Amino acid sequence: MAGCVGGTDRTLACRNSEAAAHLKFISLFIIFFTSVVGISLPVVLARFFQGKPSYDKAILIIKCFAAGVILSTSLVHVLPDAYEALSDCQVATKHPWKDFPFSGLVTLIGALLALLVDITASAHVEHGHGGGGHMSPDKDAYSLIGKPEETVIPGKKGLGESGRSIELVEHNIIRDRSEELTKLKQKLVSQVLEIGIIFHSIIIGVTMGMSQNQCTIRPLVAALAFHQIFEGMGLGGCIAQAGFSIGTVAYMCFMFSVTTPMGIILGMIVFSVTGYDDSSPHALIMEGLLGSLSSGILIYMGLVDLIAVDFFHNKLMASQAWLKKVSFIALALGSTSMSILAIWA
Repeated sequence: MAGCVGGTDRTLACRNSEAAAHLKFISLFIIFFTSVVGISLPVVLARFFQGKPSYDKAILIIKCFAAGVILSTSLVHVLPDAYEALSDCQVATKHPWKDFPFSGLVTLIGALLALLVDITASAHVEHGHGGGGHMSPDKDAYSLIGKPEETVIPGKKGLGESGRSIELVEHNIIRDRSEELTKLKQKLVSQVLEIGIIFHSIIIGVTMGMSQNQCTIRPLVAALAFHQIFEGMGLGGCIAQAGFSIGTVAYMCFMFSVTTPMGIILGMIVFSVTGYDDSSPHALIMEGLLGSLSSGILIYMGLVDLIAVDFFHNKLMASQAWLKKVSFIALALGSTSMSILAIWA
């Protein structure tokens, strides 16, 4: 417990509620503005390239940069902070927190929950768009050979021009269905990803709002500004590829931009009502558990739904070796940029 007392003594000189509140009000506008810039940038770039020959490649590179940001956020920012919160001497010296590595367990639960949502939603989408007789052609009922005009369908060979027309129509239906399912999957990924990031943003905001340590808040405002830019770029890259309507894109961008400022306001309210600051055991436990859950969600989404899908199941990347190299560099740049920010936040 001596370490806890010593840490408290060191922060007494920096505790100034009035100065801390002033810094927090300034941070509301700074963080909101940088969040808007970060999440809007990939969306605007996607709109700019839309309809141009390089559109698909630009979207893919943006998404790979975004995947690097998301993965780094989960492993370098969220998970270490959650572990540190539950390892604080005010928590780790008590039962049951000292008996079991809860941060790892809750991270695992977060990843499994993300997988469960992924499986359930994907099955629902495929059933909804493949059942009920709306899509009669079954892609397993025939084999696609060569180009679309050379497609051979058992039972239709030798039907002449009429048979060839039927082949082309059915092939186009299958291709459209596949593209539609891919788009729906991308929308699902973006939505689940935003949920994980919102958890993380709320934790950051509430922790900062409850803090009365001006020495901690002052550098944190600048660090969080850059943090929100890169995290926003990560989410914005996924939203840009999903093909949402303008209204949905605006709503998702707005929700990301206001979550951290709302968390700060909520933290200030919690402190004024309960007197708990960011170093109280209850606040540390909440931060540790929510952070671990968020980390698990983001790790799963980053590795499975972003990196694995693009690098192993993307036809465009598989057909062009240079694009795979550029995409990997974008992934590394995204990871590096977000990791460097861990020095300050």
